[in-house]
Amino acid sequence: MVLQTVFFGRFVDTPKLDELRIRTGALLVSSQDGRGVISQADWTITSASEAASKFGVEENVVISSKENGAKAVYSRVVSATLAHGTTTASYYATISVPATNILSQLAFTRGQRAYIGRVCMDNPATCEAYYRDSSTEESLQHEHAHIAFCSSLDPSGELLAPIITPRFAPSCLPSTLTALGQLARDKDLRIQTHISENADEIRLVQQLFPEQESYAEVYDTHQLLTPRTILAHAIHLQPAEIQTIKVRGSKIAHCPASNSALILDAVRQACLVSRHVGYIHGGGDAGRRHNLSVGDALYLATVGGAKVVGMAGKLGLFEEGMLYDAQEIDLGDDIISSSSSSEGGEQLAGDSPVDIFGWESWENKVAKWVWNGDDRNVKRVWVGGRLVHERAKA
Repeated sequence: MVLQTVFFGRFVDTPKLDELRIRTGALLVSSQDGRGVISQADWTITSASEAASKFGVEENVVISSKENGAKAVYSRVVSATLAHGTTTASYYATISVPATNILSQLAFTRGQRAYIGRVCMDNPATCEAYYRDSSTEESLQHEHAHIAFCSSLDPSGELLAPIITPRFAPSCLPSTLTALGQLARDKDLRIQTHISENADEIRLVQQLFPEQESYAEVYDTHQLLTPRTILAHAIHLQPAEIQTIKVRGSKIAHCPASNSALILDAVRQACLVSRHVGYIHGGGDAGRRHNLSVGDALYLATVGGAKVVGMAGKLGLFEEGMLYDAQEIDLGDDIISSSSSSEGGEQLAGDSPVDIFGWESWENKVAKWVWNGDDRNVKRVWVGGRLVHERAKA
């Protein structure tokens, strides 16, 4: 029997929105556009907000069912991400401060490195009355409350930190976007938001912000494009927007699960990723064709993710002085060796979804794990040297 085990760098998930929404039942179902599929923009404003509102816990009022719901869902999310090797995650929570604090407490207690965003939504033109802050002033009050809670748990911000999270430009009043940009500067905080996920969203931005030439310019005008900004999706960016984002030093994080649900122009997305891989590797024309290899994908999920959340040089590699975030990957037994050693030469049943026969190179084994592996292959996970997950033995 030949065991196939390797220690691998941890994953950085930026941002971690869609799993939260999917776990709460905000699925892309029903028909509102006559084609059998609800549009992404409508889903964001209606279905997803309705699901997230179920976590709402009113200030100074105990609503046990909602608290329990938030705890149950967020506990599952933190456990699931750790079980899949995600040691660092950037989360979109909800507009509710107590519910967002529940996620913060759970992530901190479990030992996951987490950047938690209370979602800012206060534009009555796009946000349902049951799921929005009443004003810019209330949004800021809620932001300060969440920031204070995170600081009380982890004053250093090394394991847990707040992240300023305007849901996306249409969900916020212009005055709120300006205030959030100022707050991020005053407290040197990370920012996360969405940009150019689909054509309907871009048209909505043009209607709401006619003074700006592009989606990226909206954020730039409100000083929300900084070296600590994470932009989700970024599928339909124009060349001028790409240049602006690059000059500001902001980062792009793709969300394949969300994008693939509506088949959102995967080719365009892949091209943009390729351009940014060019920037990462520091050579050649960023617009030239570059096919993503397994190595590139793993780089983006580890070292690249660390750069996105501002942890370059601290995470992503096994080098002296860096934090020990790691996962132990078990690919199971060598099938041929196991078969020959078992009674009657029958193949032993294993729990791993990855079939290793024994003739593969380590490069091929890793590729098989990337394409076919899941949490059953993650044996143990460490964050900052602390064991935070160990798979139960079958």
